[in-house]
Amino acid sequence: MRTPPRSAVALAAVLVVAAVACSSSGGNDARLNPEGVLQSGTAPAVYSTDGISKIKHVIVVMQENRSFDNYFGTFPGADGIPMHNGVPTVCVPVPHVSGCVRPFHDTSLVDGGGPHGVGAAMRDINNGAMNGFARSAVAGRTKSCRHDSLNPVCTAATTPGNIPDAIGYHTAAEIPNYWAYARHFVLQDHMFEGVNAWSLPAHLDMVSGWSARCSTPNDPMSCVTNIARPGRPSTGNSGASPYAWTDLTYLLDQAGVSWRYFVQAGSQPDCTNPSDMICTPQWQSHQAPNFWNPLPGFTDVQQDGQLHDVTSPTNYFRMAKRGSLPSVSWIVPNGRNSEHPPASIANGQAWVTKVIDAAMRSPDWKSTAIFLSWDDWGGFYDNVQPPGLNPQGLGIRVPGLVISPYAQSGMIDHQTLSTDSYLKFIEDDFLGGARIDPATDGRPDSRPFVAENTPGVGDLLADFNFTQKPLPPLILPPHPQR
Repeated sequence: MRTPPRSAVALAAVLVVAAVACSSSGGNDARLNPEGVLQSGTAPAVYSTDGISKIKHVIVVMQENRSFDNYFGTFPGADGIPMHNGVPTVCVPVPHVSGCVRPFHDTSLVDGGGPHGVGAAMRDINNGAMNGFARSAVAGRTKSCRHDSLNPVCTAATTPGNIPDAIGYHTAAEIPNYWAYARHFVLQDHMFEGVNAWSLPAHLDMVSGWSARCSTPNDPMSCVTNIARPGRPSTGNSGASPYAWTDLTYLLDQAGVSWRYFVQAGSQPDCTNPSDMICTPQWQSHQAPNFWNPLPGFTDVQQDGQLHDVTSPTNYFRMAKRGSLPSVSWIVPNGRNSEHPPASIANGQAWVTKVIDAAMRSPDWKSTAIFLSWDDWGGFYDNVQPPGLNPQGLGIRVPGLVISPYAQSGMIDHQTLSTDSYLKFIEDDFLGGARIDPATDGRPDSRPFVAENTPGVGDLLADFNFTQKPLPPLILPPHPQR
């Protein structure tokens, strides 16, 4: 059953860039310029939810470990790597290398990146200087090779000149399909990770707007914000605790809105300890919780009998083909297709292209919005300081793309956004603007903030024009010639 948007959310006034954000635009609001590109301005933007009900299928595709500058730092018109006459004007200090090193074009399809935990984020950001990426990569490589032979970073983190590829960037030469989507649909150049941390908190936040640790199993009021070591669901390990707070699927289920979490079976690079049940090298089932698939660990998912909605992407492709996609889909790859170092970015691009092609060939395409992003920055260089807007983030900038018949073609959205913006859009579309909010959602937890309402974050509605002639599909080959 589809719940229509409430009239109370017919107009949403949004502040689109926080005053603390470090952006080349220099403004703190947004408006459309005559060229159709969202630019900074001085007047607050107001977006109407009129027309949002044309979107009957939201697909969130979450890849792994890339910063905005690593993929789109040289994309024309984007707030990318500062350049003068095609030469980067920023320079990053590198241990054991005299002077500093400018970001360089990395033509390799396999990267090493760098550490991407909370400590690494602080080092990389370096109080806003955004110059700690190479130091983190070198330190992480040394530590990993000495203490953890299973960690692939130790074998793929440098170029032949011993310069960490964490400060390299790719172009359309390596990822032509991603750049084609950016040219034909919407590229977001101020999309920030919802948490300033690594994969597990990022994926928890993706479905719940929060990363926390609960001191009492099954008690939502015992949870506190934690982006370094959030609780892990029980899989037989002593001391493990489930995710007791509320996630979006609870609200969707209560409203009769269909959803699926499509997770691909296979290895997971973040899992390097075979003895850790929650981080097993081979995912035992789609219903087994792990870093990229936390939903089975949420107590509300277990209590509502929703585990069957965590399923294989094989079902996604079948549902797309026959035009029976759920209202909300999340799609998560395995390690090989994730773009998480040392996975090939060509494999990841091919996987994503197949997912998008399936949606575009589907009878459901005419009413679909695809949100494509990456869960964290993976240790790769980015020049824009993330704004600290709530107790868990925002984190370092990641790429963001909106692909839909109603996307504003060729638009670069300069709003400050976060992956929590996906939750907000889904809630506005299917739940009448209801939020995962302990005061209103019927399942209180102890969260101290509502991520979807974070001040200073823009609105995805700006990326759509529901009155335009729908854009045709852009079917691309999964393996384009380089």
